[in-house]
Amino acid sequence: MSRVLIVGAGLTGSLCACLLRRELQNKVQIVVWDKARGSGGRMSTTRPSDPSAHFADLGAQYITATAAYAKSHHSLYSELLSAGVLKPLNAQIEGLKHKDGSKDYMTPLGMSSIVKHFLSESGADLFFECHVTGLYRRGASWEVQRKAGGSEMFDAVVLTMPVPQILQLEGDVGQMLSVQQKQQLDGVVYSSRFAVALFFPPDTVFSFSWVARYVTDNTCICYIAADSRKRNADAPGCGPSLVVHTSVPFGLEHLEKDKEDVQPIILQELQKLLPDLPQPISIKCQKWRYSQVLTSVPDCPGHMTVLDRPLLVCAGDAFVHSNFDGCVESALSTLSVLKASL
Repeated sequence: MSRVLIVGAGLTGSLCACLLRRELQNKVQIVVWDKARGSGGRMSTTRPSDPSAHFADLGAQYITATAAYAKSHHSLYSELLSAGVLKPLNAQIEGLKHKDGSKDYMTPLGMSSIVKHFLSESGADLFFECHVTGLYRRGASWEVQRKAGGSEMFDAVVLTMPVPQILQLEGDVGQMLSVQQKQQLDGVVYSSRFAVALFFPPDTVFSFSWVARYVTDNTCICYIAADSRKRNADAPGCGPSLVVHTSVPFGLEHLEKDKEDVQPIILQELQKLLPDLPQPISIKCQKWRYSQVLTSVPDCPGHMTVLDRPLLVCAGDAFVHSNFDGCVESALSTLSVLKASL
């Protein structure tokens, strides 16, 4: 039985694991490692320490399906809708510019529930706080080293973490990349931003009527969402949540600062935009060093094969484009390589 390691429990990694299981069933052992304490990656949902407050999405906010992708990825959208993981987002998002035929979706249980659905379907052996530091070729296998110590052997490895983290790996990866592959990976550019979630007590009522809006007249904040309202979850006994995303220039300017030092600046700007916002019971700030892909690998190949045997593949939104359907495209293209190899 082949052992396949998928590094990264975000959308690309989780869907790749799910599709591989459906394709090869019990002929493969699928292992997923992630350096974080939970799954989701940039589809991260955070839960407050106080159970009376609603959870909040700190990363991706909603999914927009273009008419073309709604057709080509129809089976996945149908699966998520029938499982209740996705629901149509019927609320108006102020300032959102739409292409004809596009549809928006939200997740009643948070964006990370999409990733959890695919991981559950994959039956993969899932390990968190597993930070990969190096890959070494050992004959027909890969030895994969962890930061905490120790290593394991795999027949195939799929790397789905952000490209700069792939380029930092110790071992044999760097020397196996062709000159062109190295140039392509070096050319990938990500935006950076901060996200803040504010959690409020159960009796809180927001004075504004909108669900979410894009902000154009503030250098710090570009997006605000009444996160619980977005999923029609303003329930009695459960306090609402609010999510704020900073602009990319602000994220870049403050990138090397501690998030504890940046949070007060964001809250001060939020106060200007929403002066009668009540006092939250807790606040969570997240720094997204790798937020969205601004420049992807040319021609959007979906993946990059570093070595055929033992198979080493790089995948993720950097090889397509930075949204739900981009990750789906990457997972589908990676699956075709895995099938041919295994």
